[in-house]
Amino acid sequence: MEPHQEDQNLYRNQPAPSEEEIKKEIKGVLARLQHFISDMLNIRRNTDLEATKIAIIDDISFRGHTIWILVCSIFIASVGLNANSTAVIIGAMLISPLMGPILGLGLSLATNDIKTMRRSFKNTLIMVSYSVLTAYLFFEFFPIQNETSELLARTSPDFRDVLIAFFGGLALVVARAKKGTIASVIFGVAIATALMPPLCTVGYGLAIRKWDYAAGAMYLFSINAIFIALATFIVLKYLRLPMVKYISTKRRQMIHRLTTVLIILVVIPAAITFYNVFQETRFKAQAQNFVNATIGKYEFKQNGVYLADLTHINYDQDGLSTIEVVCVGDEVIPRDVILIWEDKKNEYSRLDDTEFRVLQGGQDDSEDKFKYVSELYESKKAEIINKDKQIQVLEEEILNLRKNARFAIPFQEISAEAKANYQELETLGFSYSIKTDFEKLDTVPIFELRWQSGTNQKTWEDNTSKIQNWLRIRLNDSTVQVNTISY
Repeated sequence: MEPHQEDQNLYRNQPAPSEEEIKKEIKGVLARLQHFISDMLNIRRNTDLEATKIAIIDDISFRGHTIWILVCSIFIASVGLNANSTAVIIGAMLISPLMGPILGLGLSLATNDIKTMRRSFKNTLIMVSYSVLTAYLFFEFFPIQNETSELLARTSPDFRDVLIAFFGGLALVVARAKKGTIASVIFGVAIATALMPPLCTVGYGLAIRKWDYAAGAMYLFSINAIFIALATFIVLKYLRLPMVKYISTKRRQMIHRLTTVLIILVVIPAAITFYNVFQETRFKAQAQNFVNATIGKYEFKQNGVYLADLTHINYDQDGLSTIEVVCVGDEVIPRDVILIWEDKKNEYSRLDDTEFRVLQGGQDDSEDKFKYVSELYESKKAEIINKDKQIQVLEEEILNLRKNARFAIPFQEISAEAKANYQELETLGFSYSIKTDFEKLDTVPIFELRWQSGTNQKTWEDNTSKIQNWLRIRLNDSTVQVNTISY
């Protein structure tokens, strides 16, 4: 018998594992996997609880150097928001000391330390007051008060901001608790949670008297602060930070209940806003798909054009949403085609009650509609042009204006002065001449002199040279040329 046949017979003779043995083996594998995952996620082993507590408590106070750093960072962030510069805003957030009192609130809740809670709450109020006042003064007296996208982004928070604040706070406290704090994580959380820009936006809203902006921005700051504190509380509870014993159980329970109620009250409006944004996003996605599948694929046979840039999709929570598309040209889309599109619109779940409009500029019986389409196109044209192109055009216009200002010759005054100084001068002419050396073009001012008959040649040649020098000084232009055409 060959060796491999002996091995096969040996395996055949072994009894099959019982069901109990299989279950035992699976439990062993799961236990080893659980131990592996638990060991990977364990943060208690490399944590310095005492150093973490001291570091958080040391950062609570706002006085002296910390106040000056806060004020400077608020000014920098306000300038960045005003200039719509993300890089400047990020730089301001990196030097901002706003996290200290908020982490202190989470620490005091986790350790039942009422003294630290009062201190943290007081310094949080100081921090908010200085920040809002600084931003208000900047936007109140700064001459440019544009509503930039960076400012408007802080006025309508939703549930996503809750998630950013909570998980940012978790990362921050875990990094704080590790032996040898991870500085890059702290900087990253400062940028992600963005405590400072909302406070600057509160100051902006107060400065321009738009209270809804100020309220929305303060709500965003409250979300960030509360959920960073909550994340701090959860992590420090998990790490089993020693409790302070002097607070009563009844008071501790009352504080925890109040905290829970506050969290719920903050989350509910954010969740509602997020739901509305979610609904609007889904509506606009279906509306765009509908437009692409209908008029976007329609082939005009004659002179007709669909202006995709003028498509207007408007979402209304009350069911008054609209989809408006614009066409120009002589060709009219047949009514039966539009009715087919209407039926197709109703196949989309969120477009049922949406009004669908097709504005056509070439219909003979709708001159007003054609006029409206033309005006709409012209009004939107500026928005279609790239902003950089607009800036370039404006810069060229300013340059031309400056050139024209330089060439504005006070001819009447010049001629009177020339005649008073040179009695033999019969006429004085002026014009611009364009000259080139085949590398660049120059516009040269040229004066033409006509001397009275009988004027000595030497005299008018000398006078011509003098007049040229005088005009160059008088007009502050070294390119002035003077020619004599007769005498």
